[in-house]
Amino acid sequence: MKPMALLVEILIIIEVTTKNTEAERHNKKQKEMNVTTQVSVSKVKQFLSNLLEQGKSSKITNKRENPLEKKKNQHKLKIKGIQNKDLLKRNQNYFKKQAKKSITDKGDELFKMGNKMLQESKSQKQKTEAYILFARAADMGNLKAMEKMADALLFGSFGMQNITAAIQLYESLAKEGSYKAQNALGFLSSYGIGMEYDQAKALIYYTFGSAGGSMMSQMILGYRYLSGINVLQNCEVALNHYKKVADYIADKLEKSEGIPVEKVRLTERPENLSSNSEILDWDIYQYYKYLAERGDVQIQKALYYFLKAAKAGSANAMAFIGKMYLEGNTAAPQNNATAFKYFSMAASKGNAIGLHGLGLLYFHGKGVPVNYGEALKYFQKAAEKGWPNAQFQLGFMYYSGFGVWKDYKLAFKYFYLASQSGQPLAIYYLAEMYATGTGVLRSCRTAVELYKGVCELGHWAEKFLTAYFAYKDGDVDSSLIQYALLAEMGYEVAQSNSAFILESKKAKILGKEKMYPMALLLWNRAAIQGNAFARVKIGDYHYYGYGTKKDYETAATHYSIAADKHHSAQAMFNLAYMYEHGLGIAKDIHLARRLYDMAAQTSPDAHIPVFFALMKLETMHLLRDILFFNQFTMRWKWLKLDNTVGPYWDLFVIGLIVAMLIFLLRNRHR
Repeated sequence: MKPMALLVEILIIIEVTTKNTEAERHNKKQKEMNVTTQVSVSKVKQFLSNLLEQGKSSKITNKRENPLEKKKNQHKLKIKGIQNKDLLKRNQNYFKKQAKKSITDKGDELFKMGNKMLQESKSQKQKTEAYILFARAADMGNLKAMEKMADALLFGSFGMQNITAAIQLYESLAKEGSYKAQNALGFLSSYGIGMEYDQAKALIYYTFGSAGGSMMSQMILGYRYLSGINVLQNCEVALNHYKKVADYIADKLEKSEGIPVEKVRLTERPENLSSNSEILDWDIYQYYKYLAERGDVQIQKALYYFLKAAKAGSANAMAFIGKMYLEGNTAAPQNNATAFKYFSMAASKGNAIGLHGLGLLYFHGKGVPVNYGEALKYFQKAAEKGWPNAQFQLGFMYYSGFGVWKDYKLAFKYFYLASQSGQPLAIYYLAEMYATGTGVLRSCRTAVELYKGVCELGHWAEKFLTAYFAYKDGDVDSSLIQYALLAEMGYEVAQSNSAFILESKKAKILGKEKMYPMALLLWNRAAIQGNAFARVKIGDYHYYGYGTKKDYETAATHYSIAADKHHSAQAMFNLAYMYEHGLGIAKDIHLARRLYDMAAQTSPDAHIPVFFALMKLETMHLLRDILFFNQFTMRWKWLKLDNTVGPYWDLFVIGLIVAMLIFLLRNRHR
């Protein structure tokens, strides 16, 4: 199916599934646009019909001419014919270009309208209407709109996930040089979603994507070279890729503060997924999102509440009003004098944000003359109160030598302090120092890890929220595809979440035979990044043979790492069980007892299972001492138990013990 035909079908489907779209079609803006377009098209049609009429009239005239006149004018016609053909060709080309330009302009306008509608949308209906505009713009050949449509089809952004259709669009876009399409095709190839699983092809797509300017591709390549995924591990190459993305993010952060995105772990809060008291709330997220995007209504509400709180004496409210006037918006137009007033009010109360605000005014010379000495004084006061942005500003002054002598040791000190609170620009400058060996011993690995942290603050991190809400609403495939992309970019939380969804076998975008192997791969990547739960999971997969062959030795190795390095109670318990039964490791009852005890001490949740495990262990030990009085009889009895009850006879014994305890407790209460 051709991409254009595909888009027409998509458009029809969207229009059928959307209510009241006919009313929206006739809004004022679209009416004006349609009139303009109709006029331009009608002009082209009129010109073409005129050409046709001219052609017909010339034929009639030629028929009326006598042979003598024909011969006389033959020579002239030959010369003029060539000229007329050239003129006609030029005219046709001109009007073709004009018609094409008209369609292109309309497509651009539709795309802009759709983009604005999407940014301001507060309901699913508005989002769907925005995508109708994108579909129309895409049908007119607008590449950006086609990218939007392809992304929507891939991620199921408006409830119509169609990976096959998305791939067709991406392939068409890739031929046009779209770096977004190159990145998407690389991602799909790396997982084998809708395409053949091919890591070599994925690497080629990512390379082309990064060359074209895809920040996502740069980040993916950075992670691959850092971890040695299908490429030779190379810290310097990873550094180069991550630095490009970090530079891009830092530039964005310097212009406006980013929105913090909570990365929810599905493995830690499955019970909350359907709860009404969930910490994350989509409406609250949207409020802060639009506030950051300077939404008129939201910013007015914020100013109203801040003013009310400031009158009540809130120093924080005063400081935030100052910040709003410093930055400027529709509710609080940029006004340095007003910003100075409110910052001063907050600073007089010892408020760190107010002190920092005054420091910024003096540092940049906004409303007051540039005075680095005053700026330094206010930044120091705010930094002493632990305000990370002030700590960063101090570090920046010492790093750049603004108003002070350059002092890289002091710069490092303040950047480090600010970074402990997660100040992103402080982390970025620390990475710069480690990458270049400025003021510190150069460390490629440290620089890459720091750059990676900055890169993970990119706008793409918002997919954590859309993926979470998709999962919460039961749209598992949409959730998985979003988490999987973030996992490919190196987000550890996304890797564990993707693996969690895959092993649930609820997703339909991958064959069931691929789910465990892919989940194991993702658990492994998350474990390498320090996820203790993922390390235990790898042990479980090797123990039970999920997605790999049963291998008790490998399972025991991973449990040992999780127990020793991460102090995981689950790993200690599992390892104790393996020592008790000699699975993959030499049987050692004393070490099993010790590990069971350690598990109980590490986690309160382990008390009950440890109690039953130790009771079973001691019971078996007692039975061995009493009943199996010689080695031959002992072996025979163990074999008989295995043959009669099965290999899990020990679990049967635990069940009997539990039943006995329940019976005794009931009798005691009677």
